[in-house]
Amino acid sequence: MPTDNLLWLVLDLAGTFAFALNGALLAVRAERLDIVGIVTLGMFTGLGGGTVRDVLLGALPPATFLDWRYLAAAAAGGLVAFVLGSRLDRLNGTITVFDAIGLSVFAVLGAYKALELGFGVVQAVIVGAVTAVGGGTIRDVMIGRVPTVLRSELYAIPALIGAVLYAAAYSFGYQGTLVALGAAAVCFVIRMIGVRFDLHAPYPPGRRQGK
Repeated sequence: MPTDNLLWLVLDLAGTFAFALNGALLAVRAERLDIVGIVTLGMFTGLGGGTVRDVLLGALPPATFLDWRYLAAAAAGGLVAFVLGSRLDRLNGTITVFDAIGLSVFAVLGAYKALELGFGVVQAVIVGAVTAVGGGTIRDVMIGRVPTVLRSELYAIPALIGAVLYAAAYSFGYQGTLVALGAAAVCFVIRMIGVRFDLHAPYPPGRRQGK
């Protein structure tokens, strides 16, 4: 089972940290927030998706409040962004990689948790995608902008694909760590290809990006 594996715990915590770091860096760069605002925004970004997932699944209280390590990872991401600020600009590529890891891990673990609780494949895919993009969506709403997932970049699509692959494999009886890692790897590769080549989800006919 993926969630029983130390590797998945490490990846989950790394993804939580990276999401929190990204959210807090956005606050540092774009908003006039103090340390409380920056760390809070980072924590909502890092923990939001998993919390929404557990609420949707009725798995209460959410795992975030049962394991202090998630709170610590999210708080650490926010504090690092506050202390280092613009110095992290040179590490944008590395942070993007960790963010993609978090997206991939959260998509698969979200789908896994839904399936383990007896939900259907379609519901599991939705929960996986919501887990992956939920934190960033909450972040954008908190600072008053249209969520990134709705307006640009290949972000939700890789998460959906990763969740679909794992849910499909699970439904056929393939539930091992290698299967989960494979689904997460596909999500990661698609996300990084989108970043590398600046790819976006399709826009309506006759409408260009930014118009």
